Amino acid sequence: MKVVIVGGVAGGAGCAARLRRLDENAEIIMLERGEYISYANCGLPYYVGGVITDKKALQVQTVAGFRSRFRVDVRTESEVISVDTQKKTVQVRHGGETYEESYDKLVLSPGASPVKPPIPGMEENQVFTLRNIPDTYAIYDFIEENKPKTCVVVGAGFIGLEMAENLSERGLAVTVVEGASHVMPPIDMDMAHQVHNYIRAKGLNLYLGQTCTAMDKDGVILGNGQKIPADMVLLSIGVRPDTAFLKDSGIEMGARGEILVNEYMETSAADVYALGDAVSTFHVVSGAKVVIPLASPANKQGRIVGDNLSGRRTAYKGSQGTSIMKFFDMTVAVTGEKEESLKAQGRAYRKAITTSASHAGYYPGGGMMTVKTLFDPETGVILGAQIVGTEGVDKRIDDLANAVRFKLTGLDLQEMELAYAPPFSSAKDPVNMAGYVIENMMEGLMKPFYLEDLENLPADAQKVDVRTEGEYAKGTIPGFINIPLDSLRERLDELDLTKKIYITCQIGLRGYLAQRILAQHGADTENLAGGYRLYEMMEKDKKDMAAVAGKCAACGMEIS
Repeated sequence: MKVVIVGGVAGGAGCAARLRRLDENAEIIMLERGEYISYANCGLPYYVGGVITDKKALQVQTVAGFRSRFRVDVRTESEVISVDTQKKTVQVRHGGETYEESYDKLVLSPGASPVKPPIPGMEENQVFTLRNIPDTYAIYDFIEENKPKTCVVVGAGFIGLEMAENLSERGLAVTVVEGASHVMPPIDMDMAHQVHNYIRAKGLNLYLGQTCTAMDKDGVILGNGQKIPADMVLLSIGVRPDTAFLKDSGIEMGARGEILVNEYMETSAADVYALGDAVSTFHVVSGAKVVIPLASPANKQGRIVGDNLSGRRTAYKGSQGTSIMKFFDMTVAVTGEKEESLKAQGRAYRKAITTSASHAGYYPGGGMMTVKTLFDPETGVILGAQIVGTEGVDKRIDDLANAVRFKLTGLDLQEMELAYAPPFSSAKDPVNMAGYVIENMMEGLMKPFYLEDLENLPADAQKVDVRTEGEYAKGTIPGFINIPLDSLRERLDELDLTKKIYITCQIGLRGYLAQRILAQHGADTENLAGGYRLYEMMEKDKKDMAAVAGKCAACGMEIS
């Protein structure tokens, strides 16, 4: 059996290695258009930032090492320019010449390329994208040789923000421009407020709801006319499947050029498989076809294709987009569906927002994390989760990712027996706490309302802040009166228990305790999910966004 694999890195190289482990006799040819066949994509920003200092560390496997260990015919700088699925051949360009290579089985792992729209004036500035090792070296060398002072990062997804951090660590004044209303597409706006505030607190400028419409040698120009100084520009506005070479192949593709595959990673053409960033697979929650360009799914798919090439019948059971990002000392992580997507699908859901310490409060250090858990209102099955915090976020998102993958419920979260010692967690882990809140919500013991509901509360609504007098004095939500939790029972006569009462506290816990007291005195109550802490984050974010609107980033003058 002769197997031709188009593309290396996580998917293609992983497929070749798995196939060789299962079939010592297969003829395996790997065609990679670049110089490197297996490298750490996710580590590239950290070379730019100087965290990783050894160039060799970025290469997971060298060409010579891969050939030697797996007896694969590796051909670098060999670009596949077309595929003929009838003749079962590929056309390959290498060194200015073109040749034809036949196959018995073909594996497509071409990856995806950065989106680089034709912005007017782009040629006047120094514009970069980051996708591979040569891109990384180009950025690093430019900084070393030219000592730029300012940079604009266009796009605030995972790579954009990781690069913003590392460029800032190199001493550049960094501005982040994002066309959407919030950074990081996989999270929702209520979770993004904290991230926005942190970005600004680290000294970076942030422009939301703005696109780069033009450039010149001095910087970028936004859609509202604002000009931002930039000695260099990094475009990080997404990727698209690198599948133009399949145009006349007869292989079925989606609207964005993604290769369509079944659960066995088979394409519409006989004996042709596809995997990685260029394919669409089904989402484990929605069942919809999605493109999720992440390393973990690509690695799994490579192994599965290797299985199927060797005669096994292994299915890929879908993607859920579990991902995590370090941004200075902040960690942001997601898994499954987000609220915005569930709304768009018209799918019923409920949400729990909890705030927990990363470890026992009496143990020094640690930090708070905000956990948003989405669940089915009828069954309690976990549909997705988002966490923003510092240490310990990685551990919790992995627990919640398993909950999404295996359709666990809020009750299952409660019953998880998770590792506990004071330096690592609390006896009631943040994941357990999310489960307790979900159960309370489903049983009607905890009735929440949310930030987006505040402006729609009745004008004559009873609104109570149950924090201490000292906390209340430092700031509260307009219209909320202060009745501290510990004196609530003695001050019930100050409330009309026949009318609904809206409650807030700092993070939601004391509000829940107040809710239980009032409910047992006959009151109908709702408790603000996330409490004043989340409200304060939202208000600060709004204020800071308003402060930069209508001002020139170069001089601070108002734009008429």
